[in-house]
Amino acid sequence: MKICNICHKISATDKDHTDCVQKRSIEIEDQNFKNSIAEKLNISKNDQDLGVEVKAILEHLTKEKEKDD
Repeated sequence: MKICNICHKISATDKDHTDCVQKRSIEIEDQNFKNSIAEKLNISKNDQDLGVEVKAILEHLTKEKEKDD
């Protein structure tokens, strides 16, 4: 028995819980995906090429986020 390094609860095996390891890998993949979206869409390099619809959506999302804060 040992303590899981992720959730810090007792593990019956000598390894971290399988679901904790899977959850961590999903979170890392999700964060990597979020970080690469701008690069994939080429937004960070030239925002003048974005369509009017995309600009409107981005403005709407930023306004909602400011309201929540």
